[in-house]
Amino acid sequence: MPPLPPLLGVRRALTDQSGDAPDALGAFDHALDDEGLRTARAALAQGRRQAARSLLLHTGDDWDRRAHRLTVLAREPYAAAWAQEWAQAEPGSADAATLYALALVRRALRGKEDPGDARAACDTAAALAPADPTPWLGLLLLARRLGTEGEVLGAFAEVRRRHPEHHHAHHLLIARLAERPPGGRPEAHEAYDVAERAAAEAPADSPLAVLPVVAHAERHRVLTAAGLAPAASGHWAGPRARGVLRACFDWWLEWEHDDHPRRLLDLNHLAFALSSAGRPAEAAPLFQRIGEHATAAPWSYAHPDPRAAFHAARARALGR
Repeated sequence: MPPLPPLLGVRRALTDQSGDAPDALGAFDHALDDEGLRTARAALAQGRRQAARSLLLHTGDDWDRRAHRLTVLAREPYAAAWAQEWAQAEPGSADAATLYALALVRRALRGKEDPGDARAACDTAAALAPADPTPWLGLLLLARRLGTEGEVLGAFAEVRRRHPEHHHAHHLLIARLAERPPGGRPEAHEAYDVAERAAAEAPADSPLAVLPVVAHAERHRVLTAAGLAPAASGHWAGPRARGVLRACFDWWLEWEHDDHPRRLLDLNHLAFALSSAGRPAEAAPLFQRIGEHATAAPWSYAHPDPRAAFHAARARALGR
């Protein structure tokens, strides 16, 4: 992918979710359908780290899965303290250092930690595991909310250098790009261009194929927060949005796999887009595949109660 232009004129949307929605939005389980992660998280909540240690050891260099598991574990209230104890017990453990770093990032994003300390912890973790993009994802999470445009692009470049198809990192970048003012026609926006380019350059079975839909959802978020969004169906009715929806839904029908750790987030984006576009029949098989694994994003982008929005859309699609 060619270098991205500067992120000039970024404006924060009032509902700054971008795929990392706060827990206050409801009982969304960020572990999704990862049973091993659920087990490790429950053990960590009791102060027992062995399950998490074993889980991360067996995750290996499946970078998307590693990022998913570590960011979910880092959400636990005492994750930073437990990870620090783990690091003291096993000096040089990249897993302990990365969990500690992401836990500090999480605390910094909630205003409970100095962002500088979180950045330093990410740097320490990155030095212990130079090939791992996850500490750089921590820096990207910080930069996406608190950093400069240079920090956003720099952290994204480091993640992508280690894993070109990094799912979470691409979502974060698109969310930040979506907050830039449009450059001209309503359907012309840098977030759309970057998402479509990333999808085109990814392998045919890459979940980045859904990134163009994510870009449209992020613009939906920004426009709604600014009070500028047309009716929900209108945002998805233009030629570009219709083409993106058709291409991504067709991709899912042919290529959807059950092994990517964040695929349910993509399915929620597709179901949200098709529901918003007034196409419930096409959304129905997506809701069936999603089951109860709703995600706060993107349902929070257009409704103050994302869980109610999900259930209403599912009921319409399934005729219940």
